Amino acid sequence: MHLLFVGDVHGSPGRRILRDRLPRLRSRFQAEFVIANGENAAGGAGINADVAEELFAAGVDLITGGNHTWQQRDAYALLDAEPRLLRPLNYPPGTPGRGAALVTARGGRAVGVINVQGRVFMPTPVDDPFRTVRAEVQALRPRTPLIIVDIHAEATSEKIALGWYLDGQVSAVIGTHTHVQTADERILPEGTAFICDVGMTGPRDGVLGMDRERIIERFLTSLPLRFEVASGPAQLNAVAIDLDDDTGRARSIVRILETDEHAG
Repeated sequence: MHLLFVGDVHGSPGRRILRDRLPRLRSRFQAEFVIANGENAAGGAGINADVAEELFAAGVDLITGGNHTWQQRDAYALLDAEPRLLRPLNYPPGTPGRGAALVTARGGRAVGVINVQGRVFMPTPVDDPFRTVRAEVQALRPRTPLIIVDIHAEATSEKIALGWYLDGQVSAVIGTHTHVQTADERILPEGTAFICDVGMTGPRDGVLGMDRERIIERFLTSLPLRFEVASGPAQLNAVAIDLDDDTGRARSIVRILETDEHAG
């Protein structure tokens, strides 16, 4: 099975390049399933129903989230209503939405997807991601060997540790949140594809997707400022993963970086 995981979609520039490039990438990598992290897809913070529908229309099959998922007005109702949208699994009981899903890819195969949030340097207190994700993996494995984990976390150490913890139990552990694509993609010894951070799909010349002048001013003054999504060219970060259908083991993981140099 071939799948694509698209890094954090950030604001309208991220949605634009996703819409423009995903059909070709899906064809190039023969992807049967596309996951995108969408926690910053609406205005650079959160997600709403219109934006979620735009991502699905662009060719995304399932959207994962993170600590910013809740920042749009209709996010709570959307999380409960839309089974193709996940939020981190390790939020407290009673939190709107779900943290895992079993979905059918275009080739008819069942794929398990788990979204979990780290705790190191993260602002929101959540349950232990290691034990939480292991329990969900054990629940999914009797139903499919193809399991993808989005670990939305700040610390590289926490992401790497989770990769080793789940090696051989899941098909891939993909890091999100930091918006900077790392160059450490690999197949771990027991067959789990891993990358510390898949990167960002959004403005190339901002600071993590936000207008760089506002960010620089914040560093210079330490004053609270309203950040805005950067304009200009956009980039698309993703990984293409090839999986063995029967065992769920990864055969390859390839980093993707595309830009629309001349877009305004």
